[in-house]
Amino acid sequence: MTSRGDLTGQPDLTHAHPMRPLHARRPEYVDLLPPCNEACPAGEDIQGWLALAQAGRYEEAFQHLVRDNPLPAIHGRVCYHPCESRCNRAELDTSVSIHAVERFLGDRALAEGWRLSPGAATGKRVLIVGAGPSGLSAAHQLRRLGHDVEVRDAGPVAGGMMCFGIPAYRLPRAVIRGEVARIEAMGARVVLNHKVEDVLRAKDEGSFDAVFLAIGAHIGKKTDIPARDAGKVLDALSLLASVARGDAPKLGRRVAIYGGGNTAMDAARVVKRLGYEPLIIYRRDREHMPAHPFEADEAIEEGVMVHWLRTIKAIEGSAFTVEEMELDAQGRACPTGRTETLEADALVLALGQDVDTELLRRVPGVELQKDGVVKVGPDLMTGHPGIFAGGDMVPSERTVTIAVGHGKKAARAIDAFLRGEQHRPREKARVVGFRDLHVWYSTEADRTVQPHLEGPRRIESFDEIVGGLSEPAATFEAKRCLSCGNCYECDGCLGACPSGAVIKLGRGSRYRFDYDRCTGCAVCAEQCPVDAIRMSPAPTTEGR
Repeated sequence: MTSRGDLTGQPDLTHAHPMRPLHARRPEYVDLLPPCNEACPAGEDIQGWLALAQAGRYEEAFQHLVRDNPLPAIHGRVCYHPCESRCNRAELDTSVSIHAVERFLGDRALAEGWRLSPGAATGKRVLIVGAGPSGLSAAHQLRRLGHDVEVRDAGPVAGGMMCFGIPAYRLPRAVIRGEVARIEAMGARVVLNHKVEDVLRAKDEGSFDAVFLAIGAHIGKKTDIPARDAGKVLDALSLLASVARGDAPKLGRRVAIYGGGNTAMDAARVVKRLGYEPLIIYRRDREHMPAHPFEADEAIEEGVMVHWLRTIKAIEGSAFTVEEMELDAQGRACPTGRTETLEADALVLALGQDVDTELLRRVPGVELQKDGVVKVGPDLMTGHPGIFAGGDMVPSERTVTIAVGHGKKAARAIDAFLRGEQHRPREKARVVGFRDLHVWYSTEADRTVQPHLEGPRRIESFDEIVGGLSEPAATFEAKRCLSCGNCYECDGCLGACPSGAVIKLGRGSRYRFDYDRCTGCAVCAEQCPVDAIRMSPAPTTEGR
């Protein structure tokens, strides 16, 4: 019994948990989206495989990586790594060299012969037209899903534009062969020197249930330049392909390359290695060029001369009349009327590429856009049921990484189509920015620099320029990852909780909260360095 002045009621001893603290909020562990993952066109779980790599579990890291991208040794060399431009680590010192660790895993896989397993057979057959990065990616994913796959390509080797558009000093051909062979070992059949000219006929004759079109942009764009007695004129892709085949053309002493994209830079650097003097002519300035800045930097380092703000007006023999340009407020190149003469013995056109879509012109429902690409839906299916397209064939930026992402996306959509369903991508979690993190330490652990080939040998051969990381360097670089938005078991929450409500579950199993002890103070969330704890409304006491 209480006294008259005591307002405290008697305790309810019948409650299941009479001493449970009452709180309006409670913590929950969450897995959020690191900015590197969001930026990756191939959709890799970068944080996930970096965590395995930093623990020295390299084969597990590789297997985790190739769930999304079957070409890590290639990507580690040619991807322009947009993931690194979004890396939160740059706010502390420098971004993680993600591509270098990816290359390390890819090279280790090739050296040790790591293999991939196909899924259980479904009895469904898919035809893939084009053995470039998009087609190979789709073949890999479809085999993982258990579908029978046949890849047909008009070329003599698999790899597509990776073989004929990327020089060997950036991507050794043995690397391409090794990663293609691994996909073939999964059961994907690759048929070379086989050009598909009638899609529907090929589909019917092969009893295929679906088709994925992944033809690369192999046709170089032309331009009309008044010319009289001009020297040799060829497009950049023809040059790169002939050199890749070991049949380099004779070009003369000085060679002009017309264009400012990555292909122009590659063509100029190849010309340099053939012993000629390359000269790039581009109508805009360096700030507005489509080539990635490091591509231009490396070309200039190798002695390539660039004439910015110039356009070719006429050619007479070896004399090139070029007009000076100036940029308006919107960055458009405008003529000035002022001209000068440059000397060159040959001209290489690097003005972009087109896709040969002739095989689709008789397919009902397929719509070609004005720029020569195929109109597709969100699932990459064309207007004809069961025919999908990706890579260079659809509206998008043309890179190896984007093509691989298209192959994965198409494979999932094809799998759903074969099951009579529609693929619905999972909703993405919130992206974690640097301000979301609670990084309590400051570091001076700059990214590891990959070794580079130096000296005359660099421009006198097609030997690979950029080297790979050693195992200690790759492990160190992987450890620089902040694990944004994903728990890495630092024990911060365990040590900070004043109520003993954090229960450690063992290495690799993370933690759980004991809500009977939790007071909802949020200390665990406020100290979590990676923002992997969220405070949520606690359930009401009724029914607890």
